[in-house]
Amino acid sequence: MAQTIDITGARVHNLKRVDVQVPIGKMVAVAGVSGSGKSSLALGVLYAEGSRRYLEGLSTYTRRRIAQSGEAKLDAIEHVPPALALHQRPSVPGIRSTFGTMSELLNSLRLMTSRLGNYTCPNGHMLDPTPNVALERPVICPVCGAEVQALGAEDLAFNSGGACPTCSGTGIVRTVDDSTLIADPNLTIEQGAVAPWRSLMWSVMVDVCREMGVRTDVPYKDLTDREKEIVLHGPAEKRHIMYHLKKQNRAGEMDFTYFSAARTVLNALDKAKDAKGLKRVEPFIKESPCPDCHGTRLNERARTLPVHGKTLPEQCAMQLDELAQWVQTVPSAMPADMREMAQAIVGEFTRTARRLLELGLGYLTLDRAGSTLSTGERQRIQLARAVRSELTGAMYVLDEPSIGLHPANVDGLLGVMRDLKAQGNTVIVVDHDTRVLRATDWIIEMGPGAGAHGGTVIAQGTVGDVERSPHSLIAPFLASEHSQIVRPQTPADAVFSEGAIEIKTVPLHTVHALDARVPKHRLTVVTGVSGSGKTTLVLESLVPALAAKIADERMPEHVRALDAPGIERVTMIDATPIGANVRSTVATYSGVLDDLRRLYARTEAAKARGLKAGAFSYNTGSLRCPTCDGTGQITLDVQFLPDVDIDCPDCHGTRYSDEAGEITWAPKGGHAPVSLPDLLAMTVDEAREVFAGTSQRRLRAKLDTLHELGIGYMTLGESTPALSGGEAQRLKLASEMGRAQEGTLFVFDEPTIGLHPLDVRTLIGVFQKLIDQGASVLVIEHDLDMIANADWIIDLGPGGGQNGGEIVATGTPAQIAENPLSLTGRYLKLCVE
Repeated sequence: MAQTIDITGARVHNLKRVDVQVPIGKMVAVAGVSGSGKSSLALGVLYAEGSRRYLEGLSTYTRRRIAQSGEAKLDAIEHVPPALALHQRPSVPGIRSTFGTMSELLNSLRLMTSRLGNYTCPNGHMLDPTPNVALERPVICPVCGAEVQALGAEDLAFNSGGACPTCSGTGIVRTVDDSTLIADPNLTIEQGAVAPWRSLMWSVMVDVCREMGVRTDVPYKDLTDREKEIVLHGPAEKRHIMYHLKKQNRAGEMDFTYFSAARTVLNALDKAKDAKGLKRVEPFIKESPCPDCHGTRLNERARTLPVHGKTLPEQCAMQLDELAQWVQTVPSAMPADMREMAQAIVGEFTRTARRLLELGLGYLTLDRAGSTLSTGERQRIQLARAVRSELTGAMYVLDEPSIGLHPANVDGLLGVMRDLKAQGNTVIVVDHDTRVLRATDWIIEMGPGAGAHGGTVIAQGTVGDVERSPHSLIAPFLASEHSQIVRPQTPADAVFSEGAIEIKTVPLHTVHALDARVPKHRLTVVTGVSGSGKTTLVLESLVPALAAKIADERMPEHVRALDAPGIERVTMIDATPIGANVRSTVATYSGVLDDLRRLYARTEAAKARGLKAGAFSYNTGSLRCPTCDGTGQITLDVQFLPDVDIDCPDCHGTRYSDEAGEITWAPKGGHAPVSLPDLLAMTVDEAREVFAGTSQRRLRAKLDTLHELGIGYMTLGESTPALSGGEAQRLKLASEMGRAQEGTLFVFDEPTIGLHPLDVRTLIGVFQKLIDQGASVLVIEHDLDMIANADWIIDLGPGGGQNGGEIVATGTPAQIAENPLSLTGRYLKLCVE
């Protein structure tokens, strides 16, 4: 049997004909700085080929219904196992998904409630659990002899037989929000006062409304109550109208049914078949818990059947750590003839729950909507499910599984990875966490730089081999657990010398009343395990309260006091993707393209053609490629094979027509003339070389900022939706650099996501620049290097959910490291000693 996966000539993205052997049946880490080619090797080669070759063994009928990866660009790959990938950004679950359904724990609870529940007969007598339910025999009341209709597990599912008929198992009902129906009461109906008629209905509805007896030529606010009621909720009656369509210059008469403003919205909601349709209706809709099931999603029988004193909704409302303890008490509460079955069901539940608890998800409730889970939480659920499948001989590719994990939860992650390996699988992990890297059997380090400066294997071997490699960049971090202090930290007695932001809250969710102080002109890091209250304190309390105070609006109700002298702006920079499609690029988002368009519009070639700056836009300009409409690619439908996105055959991916390539600009210093398409194909660092020494100071400053943020390897024409979370944050930050920041609070949510330890150093340097420019910086973070470089730490906990929600410690890194109450401090102590 082959011992290695043999890759020859891999050239996906920036890989430079990489030849590498990957051990089979081992835990293999792929490391390297951002943009060095880690994901290209792990996902673009190993996963792409492993999944593609497996799917090729299926029928064409089946393959048509499965999303597939394209063939990787390489010379050869041998002995690759079937592959599964756990991506950094799992897809966002639909409205019917919950933590319970995604983890499959709900299956065990439904089975337990169905088989072990205390049924009630038609005459109100409660029955003891009986084997007859599982045996599908009649269940007879021992008191009155009445037969009881038992429920199967499917009858307790809100996605099928157990669904509440009122909300169809979603737990929410959508109703029209009357307060949104009138756009402006000072307008007349003819001027567009009725908002839904402007976006969801034909313009003739104004004429029908007039025939209903409503004056359409006076301001809505001056209408009588009767007229307003007709506008909002009038009956669906037919009226004969004369109409005139101005745009089509056409008139006529017809019978038309009246659609009130509310009915217009409900009609559009009923016809909405996709997200685009729902988005049009959303402004006029409010969601509220279902009045019948109260958000439980279940019908009356399904939500009222108890087992060991708790109904299914009550079980699902418990935190997983509490639920796991309660489930253990169920078998002993059963009759003797039911205990074996109870133990089997509980055993299945416990096996699944154990991994989720080890991965730090014990604070979640099973009824938590899947759409509200973070990407890190969704990825950990995927990981726990992968171990539970007990698959053998596969290759699992994990894309930064340590994202969002407190150091205390990394041990649980490593346990899951070891289990996957023990089951006979190959585990490929792309990560920067040195604890994860040290736990692997083999490391492949990509580099040495990013983009065109990366794409080669600079070191490989065991952890010891890589530590001794003179070419390795990760070696110093593997060899030492100590964090590097790379910025001047403020002494403890001077942390608050520049003032403070102080916030006081009342209890919210599982978070207790808080009283927190954030020093101004300092780097403050908020720490704590998942679910400890970091998001509630910072993103749900401090940020909206500051924004409201600055705008002189009402603060959130749970914020009882806020003192923020001198804070005039709060800027939230998170890891959400930038843009919705390929039209958003690094050049457009950073503003570089605007400067380039103006530059090229001033060239003699452009003036001779009468071209203005707008002509150089690949989105709307006259120079955009007519074949791909400026996207640079076209999609081919090849039936049972996956859809293939290829470079546009006419513009070859440049997004521009041939004419754009004829208009060049000649930089100084002997550099050859370049066209705009040429520049967009360059990396940021390559473009910096082109503009070095030129008079384009504004453009140079933007490129320099991108370089300083550690994203100089990005191509200017690279689509922003494809960027990693860390790259997206740094690109957003670029627009803030270089300006006076006095009175600004910057808030970052885990900015080290996806960053190599060297990149973390760069980011810390950027934060120091913001502070030097007068800003205050507040960071939610798990990375110990970032935490060790803070001026002040606010540590929440001690646990997650009901076991957290308190500020357990505040202080400098040295003070937190010595605080016995701080879980973060235990790990920080290893770094700052």
